[in-house]
Amino acid sequence: MYDCSHEAGSFQAPARNPGRHRRRRRTIHRLADNEPVNEPVNLANDHLAPLLTPEGRALLDEVRGTAPADELAVATRLRREHPAELVSAALAQARLRQRAAAKFGDADADRMFFTPNGVEQSTRATVAAYRAERFRALGVRSVADLCCGIGGDAIALARAGIRVLAVDRDPVTAATARANAEALGLAGLIEVREADVAEVDTAGYDAVFVDPARRGGRGRIFDPEAYSPPLSWAIGAASTAPVAALKIAPGIPHEAIPAAAEAEWISDAGDVKEAVLWFGTAPGAVRATLLPGRRTLLGRGLPDPAVRPVGHYLYEPDGAVIRAHLVAEVAEDLSGGLIDPTIAYITADGLHATDYASAYEITDQLPFNVKKLKALLREREVGILTVKKRGSAVEPEELRRKALPKPQGRNAATVFLTRVAGAPTMLLGHPARP
Repeated sequence: MYDCSHEAGSFQAPARNPGRHRRRRRTIHRLADNEPVNEPVNLANDHLAPLLTPEGRALLDEVRGTAPADELAVATRLRREHPAELVSAALAQARLRQRAAAKFGDADADRMFFTPNGVEQSTRATVAAYRAERFRALGVRSVADLCCGIGGDAIALARAGIRVLAVDRDPVTAATARANAEALGLAGLIEVREADVAEVDTAGYDAVFVDPARRGGRGRIFDPEAYSPPLSWAIGAASTAPVAALKIAPGIPHEAIPAAAEAEWISDAGDVKEAVLWFGTAPGAVRATLLPGRRTLLGRGLPDPAVRPVGHYLYEPDGAVIRAHLVAEVAEDLSGGLIDPTIAYITADGLHATDYASAYEITDQLPFNVKKLKALLREREVGILTVKKRGSAVEPEELRRKALPKPQGRNAATVFLTRVAGAPTMLLGHPARP
């Protein structure tokens, strides 16, 4: 049995005694009147259910947008008319909704229900919407969402007009996903089932989506076979459907990707969010997708770019491009090369438009020397310094503090701490403008 819920404490390998595992104990944080109201609350079923009652919903409306500094006063006032635990649960939920707004947007976050780990580990709405659109474009009309978490992907799929079976074994998570489907008016398209994913028959669905748990009691899990469920099981589940997508960590070794899969790395606003293995699409293909805008770079199987001296421009590829090993494709499109065989910075003499890298005009190249950099910044009247690094052990904040101890200049600059042909180097410049 696989406990794939994205919740703290729910990533353990299957228990030897299934019955005992099903009756595992859960700690419920109960806040007395004199306890801090900002203590994290684990939304167990007996916390979620009261919030779904008319009293709970009214209380959620009343505490919406409560600032952390005001929580104690608000809690003291509300506990005169409502049970203390319900007030604590409502304030905790309001806090989670504020955190979730960055992923789901204010309109949805204000209506949805969250758990602490659900907020942390759920798919960003923009990424989920992109994936749902890919499913829809492939002709998919029904998806078995295995390890559904609090329902972020199921919501996006339903909004794309796709019928969803959302499965999670953890009762708290399943209840939260069900509440979210109802809160957003999508219950007609989303069936939430509390079950072990290994016991779910997906034969009647056009596609399978699996999002295994990649965190354990000690943090992130890097071995795909240590996911819950393991990657090998997820691949087996994918083989039963015409189309499938498996969400994996962006750092997965390329050699661990099966030949039958298409591998896609996705970034949103410059941050790499996830990698996905697609089955039933383009076996062996590699792509990097950048959101917003849905720009996709397909791999062309190019060899590593040649190393060349630093030119007038430096290009910093998007993280998804780097993770997908598609730097060579960008370098070819820019008529550029690498500054070092181990560093993913592209250099070129010309300024070219590209969706897949940020361009910088380089004004100075000097060996790593803080004193020389400090003097150069003073000479250029630099008061705002952005520090980027790749292939350097120096911490950006440490360099900024030493090189610009008293920012007073009117100009801005960017310094790259890196290696050029193996030598520690500082490249000074600024964002290039076409």
